[in-house]
Amino acid sequence: MPTLLLRLAAPLQAWGLDSKFEVRKTNREPTKSGVVGLLAAALGRKRDNQEGLQRLNQLRFAVRVDQEGNLLTDFHMVRSEKTSYVTYRYYLEDAIFLAGLESKNRTILEELEQALHYPAFPLFLGRRSCPPTLPLCLGIREKGLLETLSTEPWQGAENNREKNRKMRILIDANPAEYGAVFQKDLPLSFHPVHRQYGYRNVRELEVALPQTLVWEETEHDPFAELE
Repeated sequence: MPTLLLRLAAPLQAWGLDSKFEVRKTNREPTKSGVVGLLAAALGRKRDNQEGLQRLNQLRFAVRVDQEGNLLTDFHMVRSEKTSYVTYRYYLEDAIFLAGLESKNRTILEELEQALHYPAFPLFLGRRSCPPTLPLCLGIREKGLLETLSTEPWQGAENNREKNRKMRILIDANPAEYGAVFQKDLPLSFHPVHRQYGYRNVRELEVALPQTLVWEETEHDPFAELE
């Protein structure tokens, strides 16, 4: 089955599952609900469009951690007439992920690919303050989800190569699979008044760093353009 690839990289990202009130947490890797929200924005889906949301939920999802990034804590002072308090927001800085979406229906993936290149609404990685760096969409691969993520060139920075002999992959799983755990990460409604999330099964595994890397040695001559 074909797989659509997304490169999720930015100075800051935030992928919260259980953020509430004054503390806004982030996972160490992108959530399916966050990526589905990004896809819905690219397609121009309204927040109350549950039919379109169900269509996106049916895509099999996985994410490969190419560069873990660092956890950053920011705080904001909120004031009102009667009181003031501090809110905490957590971010991942300098993280790089490779997300894959698999479907038997290639037409859906082609529609998403087109929308990611020409999005209807602004795209961000978890929060509005986290716009993605380019390229965001890497295109469609003809291999299945796990095989694609196991063989696609590494997206991390060159100076981090020695630290990344193994990479983590989190992938949609069947409940009976070994190591599968529940996550409340299936978006049922993005309605601003009453957001709803269901559970999905996720399995984590490790794969070796692909031999082919996304970067290569090049010579740089800044005066070449003057000739």
